[in-house]
Amino acid sequence: MSDANDHKEKMKEVQTKHRERVSQLQDPEQGLVLIHTGKGKGKSSSAFGVVVRALGWGQKVAVVQFIKGKWKTGERRFFEEHGLVTWHTMGEGFTWDTQDKERDIAAAQAAFKKAADLIASGEYDLVVLDEINIALRYEYLSVEQVIEGLDARTDKTGVILTGRDAPEALCDYADLVTEMTEIKHPFKAGIKAQRGVDF
Repeated sequence: MSDANDHKEKMKEVQTKHRERVSQLQDPEQGLVLIHTGKGKGKSSSAFGVVVRALGWGQKVAVVQFIKGKWKTGERRFFEEHGLVTWHTMGEGFTWDTQDKERDIAAAQAAFKKAADLIASGEYDLVVLDEINIALRYEYLSVEQVIEGLDARTDKTGVILTGRDAPEALCDYADLVTEMTEIKHPFKAGIKAQRGVDF
């Protein structure tokens, strides 16, 4: 048998096994919980890629930003200008900017109240909780209250939680956890953040 025929047979076998596996999968009939975490870049960027995918299917999407505050980003500008996404920027900036823990806690709690309302409303197919894991890391929110909020989501609502250092209990709860790993970063070479790539 030639290499080409051998390869073709192997690929047929792979496809058959894959189709058998897919035929056994079930639809949970509830939106999934996805976590994008890790020290590498791309956590929020990946979430916004899923937002675009959801919009492509005519789904309704909301975003709640927990930390980024008034910092203008390309994705925020795009979605606000086109009116495609319900957008709430609730944080007051990174914690080292405010230097006021009580204010940071109040901002995170207000952001989560807004997020919990959106998740439970039944109006949205996807809700992104951008940088919520940072609020959890600094204990501005408890894991228990976040899981309680996720438990209250309607059947159709999926949720993406982004930010480094996602707590283990939240990762255990989620349906999908992706950890971004940094291999190389331009910041370490003295290159500042680039518009259109980093924000």
